[in-house]
Amino acid sequence: MNIHHLELFYFIATHGGITEAARKMPYGIQQPAISAQILRLEEDLGLKLFQRRPFQLTPAGRELYEFAAPFFSRVQETSERLRGETAQRLRLAALTTILRDHLPNLLVRHRRRFPHLKLRLHDANQAMAEALLKKQQIDLAITELEGKPAMGIRSEALLQVSLILLVPENHDARSAREILKRTASELLIALPENEALTKLFRRGLAAEELVWPTSIEAGSLELVAPYVAVGFGIALSVLPPGGRAPARTRALPLRGFPNLVVAALWTGKLPPIAESFLELLRTEARALSHS
Repeated sequence: MNIHHLELFYFIATHGGITEAARKMPYGIQQPAISAQILRLEEDLGLKLFQRRPFQLTPAGRELYEFAAPFFSRVQETSERLRGETAQRLRLAALTTILRDHLPNLLVRHRRRFPHLKLRLHDANQAMAEALLKKQQIDLAITELEGKPAMGIRSEALLQVSLILLVPENHDARSAREILKRTASELLIALPENEALTKLFRRGLAAEELVWPTSIEAGSLELVAPYVAVGFGIALSVLPPGGRAPARTRALPLRGFPNLVVAALWTGKLPPIAESFLELLRTEARALSHS
């Protein structure tokens, strides 16, 4: 096998297709060139390695990927270690709200201890974070925890966050209970049904024998507040301890509903820079819990 062809195949399998691989390659190579060289690899092997649309590895492709991934996934890490850079590199995955609202100040404090800190940040929920951990593409994840993580992934609950209903500031309801009594007349804005937050909400509704279908599905929590503010509906959201509702909205706690658990996820022994940051996270979580 041509080692360069094998590297191209690794990037295609990792990123789910030739187009994405062309965007993520660490050096410039055009999509037609990748396609041509992968065809050559398949011809040399006499095997089809993946289905193009929708992208899916064949059994032979999965076997080849399992062979190639341990080497190619660690090429950059090995290069950085040889240059002495890994001691100052931290690869994190987290929910958007955590990346935006909580990590910047923590990372400023972390940089005081590691002045040459190099960061790689990924926006990820639990499922995405676990996939990144399995591929050894991140050191640590901070995300919602829905059930037990996959085998080999360690977890530590950091914070429990209460569910809320976000209403326009001029809404007449003074409690979430008032709204739950009249769900038939209110439009619900929520994340997709497979998200941990929405699942917890549905569990709380079921416990009270209530049904409230989603009218507007939002791809992220950042999208819901502007639509609430202009009167499109009432949103399911969360508010961290000490947090405030966005402008032109009010937060009504969903008392008696399950809390959203925010946890740290990792595999194996953390490098010192990640272990140090995890300790910062623990301290911050304790402070938020008592705020």
